[in-house]
Amino acid sequence: RLVQSRQTVTGAGVIVDPAGYVLTNHHVVEGARRIQVVLPSPRETGGERHSIVRPSGRWIGARLVGSDLETDLAVLKIKAPKDLPKATLGDSESLKVGDWVVAIGNPFGLSHTVTSGIVSAKGRVIGAGPYDDFIQTDASINPGNSGGPLFNMKGEVVGINTAIIPQGQGIGFAIPVDKVLQVSASLL
Repeated sequence: RLVQSRQTVTGAGVIVDPAGYVLTNHHVVEGARRIQVVLPSPRETGGERHSIVRPSGRWIGARLVGSDLETDLAVLKIKAPKDLPKATLGDSESLKVGDWVVAIGNPFGLSHTVTSGIVSAKGRVIGAGPYDDFIQTDASINPGNSGGPLFNMKGEVVGINTAIIPQGQGIGFAIPVDKVLQVSASLL
């Protein structure tokens, strides 16, 4: 008798449509039997205590709309009781090396984490496949940040956090939002 253990994978995502469409990474949802999205509860203002074991907030089931292995992008759909606030998508082409950015995610299960840094490089090739063209940042990106947004200082999403180099602390990579828009449109 073969018994497979249940494994919980955490990641992050960003709501891009008030109807409940969420962008994340393919590797966050790959092979998932069940996907849940945790939204902050309406009363959360940032001063609450958050548990690593089970983050606070509204847990909502999600279905996978589409996923692309080569670009490591996925689109989810959640049912929400009303229109959800969506992130504003920016223009990654206008980013410059040295621009300040903010990464939001769930590193090591620590929900609602925000880190800041600068754009260290654009068009970075890290051997990830045919669409190897990343924004490199020194904003702290760790396991659990995958799928979360990278914001510019205008509050616009300019990338989706996707990769790290384990031996290179302080180096993270995001998929440029211009590529994200092309891929997510075809997934939808």
